[in-house]
Amino acid sequence: MTQAASTQRKINRPLVVLPTYNEVGTLGLLLDALMQLDVPLHVLVVDDSSPDGTADLVRNYSEFSKRVFLMQRPGKMGLASAYKDGFKWGLENDYEVCMEMDSDLSHDPRDVPKLIKGIEDGADIAIGSRYLNGISVINWPLRRLLISMGAGVYTRLFSRVRLTDPTSGFKAIHRDVLEKMDWDKITSDGYGFQIEVHFFSQRMGFTLKEISIVFTERRNGESKFSNHIIFEAAFRVIQLGFMALFNTKPPIKKEYKQTDSNTLTNKSDSDEFAMSGPEKSIH
Repeated sequence: MTQAASTQRKINRPLVVLPTYNEVGTLGLLLDALMQLDVPLHVLVVDDSSPDGTADLVRNYSEFSKRVFLMQRPGKMGLASAYKDGFKWGLENDYEVCMEMDSDLSHDPRDVPKLIKGIEDGADIAIGSRYLNGISVINWPLRRLLISMGAGVYTRLFSRVRLTDPTSGFKAIHRDVLEKMDWDKITSDGYGFQIEVHFFSQRMGFTLKEISIVFTERRNGESKFSNHIIFEAAFRVIQLGFMALFNTKPPIKKEYKQTDSNTLTNKSDSDEFAMSGPEKSIH
């Protein structure tokens, strides 16, 4: 695990990105819990046109267009693309930190301030780990636990990612990482996406810090976990291992390869999705 520096920085504008597909049973409870935290956070729900009315729940929420915003996409486009679109929106609206979090209450909202504090204490990415202090998982079947732990061992062995929980999908990412990473080069979904983010961030020299969390199996709905996700991640880890072996350059945006500038120069030509949120842009 990479240790964070001692630098202190105050985070005043964190954004939680919540990808959703048929999460109407848990999303309201999660939004309530996040709004009650003593943290000035905002939430962006990235919904892939859920047929169960998830988007309508967001539009009817009391904090909608104030602290809770909605990006509705035309169909089911996957977890990784939801986060990429959410990160792009977060950068355009001046958020200092973007957080990944599941919408099914498997991630405890009370752990959100701990991850933000990890960034304030100097980490570039603060990662919620299920295995930092033993096993902190509730209600998982033994098979799922063994797959998760085995994936961690496999990933550390081949990709050299120095984390106890390299497949974790609960994290806070500072905008420095979001701006400099070439997200078009992150090609996986699911577990593979999380591994790629950690691998390339480590290769780019960013500070990764793990923070112990408790993970609880989803309370409602169906798990998105599948054999396809497992095989995709396993194959991608082998590719990352070869990248590490041959010292392949990480996916840094062109404007950051020759400069230390912290200002984005690329501009978006269009807005592809229906948006409900602030119009302010950093460009």
